[in-house]
Amino acid sequence: MKRKSRYSDAPNPSPRSSAANSSPFNYTSLAVIGGVFALGIGVGIVFSTVANPSTGSVVSREEIDRLAPDPELCVQFGASAIVMDTRMFVTLNPFNVYVSQPTMRPGCVLRTNNWSILEQKKLVTSTQVNECKQRMNTFGFTGTLEGSPDIRCIYQNDGAQNFFLKQPGAGAPPSESNNF
Repeated sequence: MKRKSRYSDAPNPSPRSSAANSSPFNYTSLAVIGGVFALGIGVGIVFSTVANPSTGSVVSREEIDRLAPDPELCVQFGASAIVMDTRMFVTLNPFNVYVSQPTMRPGCVLRTNNWSILEQKKLVTSTQVNECKQRMNTFGFTGTLEGSPDIRCIYQNDGAQNFFLKQPGAGAPPSESNNF
């Protein structure tokens, strides 16, 4: 009489192997889905950096330089700037402070040793230059110099801090950019 073995010759499917075979995702399909996901992220990044939608966003210093009034003159003799005009209203009884919606436009700040450009074009008088110089200020303008620019004696606020420069890995700005 033949004794019945506890182990049969036919493979007995274990619950683990049957679950792996019944899964709709195997390693190949997961790799393909992951690749498509990574490709989609890559295409999205490329599209967002290359596309220039007309949303009005300014994303680089080069773009600010290009949009400045008289861009060649501004970059050579000063620095391009974003000019923000706003008004503040203060009431005393009751005490309240109101701020208007700011308007932003491209502008230019001239270095102090380049004010002669404005004098040569008869856009500022020697009296205005002397007054601005006495207060240790400089001139900034919006609009083209050949048109009707809005030129103002502006004060450099040394108390303002650039918190972007305090980031790890951020280099120091060129020394010339600190002195206008």
